[in-house]
Amino acid sequence: MDKQKIIAGMEQGDHRSLSKAITLAESSRPDKYEMALEILEHFGQVEGSFRIGITGTPGAGKSTLINVLGKELIDLNPNEKLAVLSIDPSSSVSGGSILGDKTRMADLSQRDDVFIRPTASGTYAGGLSRNTRLAMLMCEAAGFKQIIVETVGVGQGETEISQLTDMFVLLLSPGGGDELQGIKRGIVELADLLVVNKADGDSEESAKRTAKEYAMAQHLLPETDSGWKPKVLTCSALKNIRIDKLAEEILNYKKFAEGDVIKSTREAQAEFWLLKNLQAHLMKVFSSLNSEHKEQYDASALPERIALELSKKISL
Repeated sequence: MDKQKIIAGMEQGDHRSLSKAITLAESSRPDKYEMALEILEHFGQVEGSFRIGITGTPGAGKSTLINVLGKELIDLNPNEKLAVLSIDPSSSVSGGSILGDKTRMADLSQRDDVFIRPTASGTYAGGLSRNTRLAMLMCEAAGFKQIIVETVGVGQGETEISQLTDMFVLLLSPGGGDELQGIKRGIVELADLLVVNKADGDSEESAKRTAKEYAMAQHLLPETDSGWKPKVLTCSALKNIRIDKLAEEILNYKKFAEGDVIKSTREAQAEFWLLKNLQAHLMKVFSSLNSEHKEQYDASALPERIALELSKKISL
C-alpha cells in the first residue's frame, strides 16, 4: 500500500483509503503497523470529536439501534460525519467471525456521510478488538466527528469500552434485571446512560418495569466523578420509538462533558492505553526469549513494574 496515496485519500474523505489505513492498523505485521502509526503521526492530534460506546448483551438490539440512532445524530449535527466501528465475536473453534452487524445497519451503510467498519474481536478480551483505538483515531483523522463503537456484547466484563469513549451507553432488554441486578459493580455503574430497548407491543410494559427498577437502583450507586447523573430511558429501535429522545440525551451529555470532563477523561484513558500497550509489547518480547534466557527474568512481574514506572515519567 502507498502511504501517501492513503493519506491523500483520507484528506479527501475517501472511504476506501480510510479502510486501507485501518487494515494497516489491524495488521500483525510490524512494517504495516508502523505505516499506520506514520499515517496517524501525519495528521497529528485531532480535536472536536465525540466518542460514544454502546454495549449490551447479545440480542439486546445494538446494531438495530445504531441504524436509527445514527441517522438521528446526523440530522441533529448535519455537518458532522459519523463513523461506526462494530466489533463482532470470533469463534473460539475456527477463529472466524460472521461480521454481520453491518447488514442490520442497511440505512446507514448507504449514506455518503457514514463510514461503517465491522471487525472481528479475535482472541482479544473486553468486548473490543486488538486495535479498536487506532481504528477510531484513523476515523477522526479522516474527518469523522461522531464516532460510535459497538462492542461484542458478552456481559458484565465489557468495561474496557469506558476507557475508549467519551460516553458509555448500556443497552438492556426488557425483563433483564431487577434492582439487585441494577446495583452490580462493574458495567452498570460505569454507564452514562442506560437504555431499555424493545419497548413496543407486548414487551412495552415489561420494558417500563425494567427501566423503573434500574432507575430506582441508581441512588444506591456511587456518585460519578464528573457529577453527571445517569438516566434510564426506554425506546424501540425496531419501531423507531423515542429514538429522538435518546439522541437528545446523548447531546445533553455532550454539552455537559465538553471541556474539562472530556479532557480529563481522555488524559486518564491515554495513561490506561499506554500501560496496556507497554504490557502487551513487553509480554511479546519475553515470549520470544528462549527458555535459557527466560530463567534470568521474572517475566510475570517485570512488564507491569516497568510499565508503571514509565507511566510516571512520561507526560501524556
